[in-house]
Amino acid sequence: MTIQQQLTELLTQFEQLIEPTLRPHQLLVIGCSTSEVIGEKIGTAGTLNIAEELFRPLEQFAQKHQLYLAFQGCEHINRALTIERRAAEHYKLEEVSVKPVRTAGGSMSAYAYEQLNDAVVVEHIQAHYGIDIGQTLIGMHLKHVAVPVRTSIRQLGEALVTTATTRPKLIGGERAQYR
Repeated sequence: MTIQQQLTELLTQFEQLIEPTLRPHQLLVIGCSTSEVIGEKIGTAGTLNIAEELFRPLEQFAQKHQLYLAFQGCEHINRALTIERRAAEHYKLEEVSVKPVRTAGGSMSAYAYEQLNDAVVVEHIQAHYGIDIGQTLIGMHLKHVAVPVRTSIRQLGEALVTTATTRPKLIGGERAQYR
């Protein structure tokens, strides 16, 4: 199975598991080490070719569900996120002044910056869903109660992959009632 086929299968399973919670204009954060996908140490061998292979299925998934994609950059840009300006405006996010490149931001974020419609970079989000390819640590960009979503696809190429959804906090104590 190719990397693109693995991602497509992962997205199909992910969709089935989170479908009841999907709403238009929610945020899906993607963390991706293209180095890890090709079996190299994170941050050492990033490739725009792998980013291109992965971008299309992610873009199609987001379009199908009217989601906003957010691509997490590497630690050299403090894990800032590449998103479309309309998403930043929708969520009232402040744009920061940086352009991700392969060596500072990572291949996936750099590729997304060139492909997204009117891309900008923001420092923080609280995403509803996440896909972490290569242990890039996207948790800082998920809403506070993250819930793992288990699919049969555990790797993309050589990279470990983790998917997550989020849920509202349960507050109130023993007499509280929840949906």
